[in-house]
Amino acid sequence: MARPRQFDAEVAVDRAMEVFWRKGYAATTPQDLVDALGIGKGSLYNAFGSKRELFERALRRYRDSQTVALVESLERPGPVKERLRSTLLALVEMDLGDPDRRGCMAANTATELAGVDEEATELVRRMIDRTEGAFQALIEEGQRAGEIDPGRDAAALGSLLMNIAVGMRVLGRVAEGPERLLRVIDATIDTL
Repeated sequence: MARPRQFDAEVAVDRAMEVFWRKGYAATTPQDLVDALGIGKGSLYNAFGSKRELFERALRRYRDSQTVALVESLERPGPVKERLRSTLLALVEMDLGDPDRRGCMAANTATELAGVDEEATELVRRMIDRTEGAFQALIEEGQRAGEIDPGRDAAALGSLLMNIAVGMRVLGRVAEGPERLLRVIDATIDTL
């Protein structure tokens, strides 16, 4: 008779996400995961199959928490430029307030695994597409409301905002303070 699982798999995925987010996929060892999750190696492999399978679940958890939160921030009511500014400011505060300066797990995964791990690459690509689509929808809303010139290409601006957000997350990993990032936000809003 099999012993019942002595840990909460969802909590374990959350903890694994934190480890992978901080260290990256390649630098995370099975021992790192065992230590963070508080389970034995046998339980780790029985529950999740492999480090790779656990990483994919952790990356999906990141998508379901971080990407969804960003999209929801962009979709809340209020003037478009104010929503964009507050969303970008929240990213700065999150990154600079993080003692590990992890940045964006999706961007970190893209730089580490793109071209090497097709499944992880595709998952990150879908996260980027979803976020970029939310930026484009925000631009289109701003155009309808008269906040943004309707003659501007909403898809191009959505791509630009996605690129700015990712760049800010990378800068946030090494920034000594918020000044440069705040200049980026101001310039971004001014370009719209």
